[in-house]
This record gives sequence, structure tokens and C-alpha cells, in this order.
Amino acid sequence: MEPIRPKEMIPLSQYLIEEQLKIPYATGDFTALMQHLVYATKIVSREVRKAGLLENILGTNNKTNIQGETQMKLDEYADAIITNAMRISGHLCVMASEESDGIIEIPPGYAIGKYTFAFDPLDGSSNIDTNVSIGTIFSIHIRKTPPGRLGTEEDLLQKGTEQRCAGYVLYGSSTMLVLSFGRGVVGFTLDPSVGEFLLSHPSIQIPETSDIYSINEGNYNYWSDEVKSYIKTIKSIEHGRKPKTLRYIGSLVSDFHRNLLKGGIFLYPEDTKSPKYPKGKLRLLYEAAPIAFLAEQAGGMAVTTTGERILDIQPSNLHERTTLVVGSKAEVEFFLEHTKKEREKQKELVSANER
Repeated sequence: MEPIRPKEMIPLSQYLIEEQLKIPYATGDFTALMQHLVYATKIVSREVRKAGLLENILGTNNKTNIQGETQMKLDEYADAIITNAMRISGHLCVMASEESDGIIEIPPGYAIGKYTFAFDPLDGSSNIDTNVSIGTIFSIHIRKTPPGRLGTEEDLLQKGTEQRCAGYVLYGSSTMLVLSFGRGVVGFTLDPSVGEFLLSHPSIQIPETSDIYSINEGNYNYWSDEVKSYIKTIKSIEHGRKPKTLRYIGSLVSDFHRNLLKGGIFLYPEDTKSPKYPKGKLRLLYEAAPIAFLAEQAGGMAVTTTGERILDIQPSNLHERTTLVVGSKAEVEFFLEHTKKEREKQKELVSANER
């Protein structure tokens, strides 16, 4: 039997330098910024892995965040670690967190950078106590306001198409960093023995089609008729395609990561259960836009339930919400075709009844 040989994997630090050298005008600022982010996520990864052993890190902190959601202790901890690491990097002009109401102040002398940073410190944090995979999602833009001064909210309120980098860190059976600079998607796995992220997935391409769908079917009765019809159809054996299999974790990072590697479609539609959020509940800046950027760079699609491209949405505030349909290109296209037909049928019925 041939002995098992470890793969030759490039460290993230080396990969960033090699990518930097490909750009003649690169200054190294982005590489340095990423080093601060990587350092912070390594600390978060360490604490996630020790969570079951530390009584003071599990459970809620009896507070609610700006979204009105109960905040988990580890969520608050991750937010503080990433915030403190990034705000003193010297390469940001402004930053924002899903956990904060407005922009996060950067100390004087540090807010001179050309980049912005928006992040969800711990997506899926309600799963922490049950040892389910969770993750950090982030998005980076280049500032819009003149350099040499503090950044503003305007710098953060940019379309997803203008992202210079987006990614997430998944804290699961292994810790994995998945990111894109707009030239495809790459994945790095943390080797805890050396404390380094190593290139494990050099070119991630989402399969064009798949038998997996991900959605919270507990909300079925609150969905629109066209979304209900779509779910019925893909589960049926009568539409000429193999019935799909439900795989739903309840953590956007985890569900998307599986579908990114295996193929599939993830849906988070609007529902009447949450009338406060008629446009959907997912946060555009901190979740939907960076995930959509990764999906498209991997050959997939990301749209709202009405068919608007996620990356084309102009955010109007830091906590804007949206629906999200993301995944394999053929699967998202089938969703759009089916729901469009259903809406047309409904219009015809209304028109017929009026006559």
C-alpha cells in the first residue's frame, strides 16, 4: 500500500504576497489588513473550540443586539475580538458590525486607510450551545470619500458589485477561510499544529445543479404562494426531475458552505410571520452581499425572491434587509422561472375574476 503523503499546501501569508505581486500598483495595505483579520479569527476559532469547557462563554448574556435578537456570550466576544483587531490595523477608514447600531469609531491616527470593513462576527450564534458549525462573514470595499480623514457611512453603503474582497470563516470540524478577491474563490484550512491557514481548495466551483435544497420549512404556511408552489414542485416526482432532498442547518455560513462545495440552493424568503421585515430578514451588508459575491465568483447565482440580483442592490442603511436565493446556477434559474410563471397565473386568475 502506498504511504499517505500530505498535500503541498501554500500558507495564506505566502498566497497573499504572491497575489500582491501580480498587481503592479499594490502597496501591501490589503495584505497587512488581512493579517489582522486572520489573527482575530484564529482567536475566535480557539474560543469556539473551548466553548464546551468554559462555563462563562456559553449561553446568552441577557442582552439584545441592534437587531432586537438575544445576544450570545460568544457572539459578543467574537464581535469584540474582531473589532479590536481591525480598528487598529491602520488600513481602514470605517467599519461596521451587525451587532452595532451605527459605524464603529476608529481611534484617531488609525482611520487613515483606504478600506472599509463590514462583518457579522458570529453567524448562526443560536447554534453555539449545541456545537453546530457557525462562522464569521466579512466584506471589504474601497472608500468613496476623500482619503486622509475619517470614513463615513457613505463609504460602507456601496453595492455588492463594488466589493474588493468578501469571505467567511467557518468554525466546524475544521476551521476554514473561504474568500474571493474577484478572481474566483479559494479556501484555506487552519492547521492548528502550526497555527497557519493552508490553501486546501485552490479553485472552488459550485456544481451547476444539485439535489439539495435548504430552507426553513417550519415557515411554510407564512410564505407566498409562488414559494410554496416551488417547494412542492421540487419535492414532487411529477415535474420530470429527481425529487430534491432537504438539508437545513439554520446557520447561513454552514448551509451555504455545504452547497458551495456540493451544489444546491439556499432560500430565505420573506414571510408573513415577520411583518416587520417585508423585504426579508437577512442583512444585506453583513450576510447577503458577501455570500452573493462568493456565489457568483464560484459560478453560481444570488438573487432576491423577485429576481433582483443581490449584488446590484444599493443599500440605503447599515442594517438593510433582503430576501436571498443563492446557489447552483441552474437551480436558481429554475426557481426564477417557476415563480415567474406562478405570479403570471395568479394575475390571470385575478383578471378573470374581475371580468
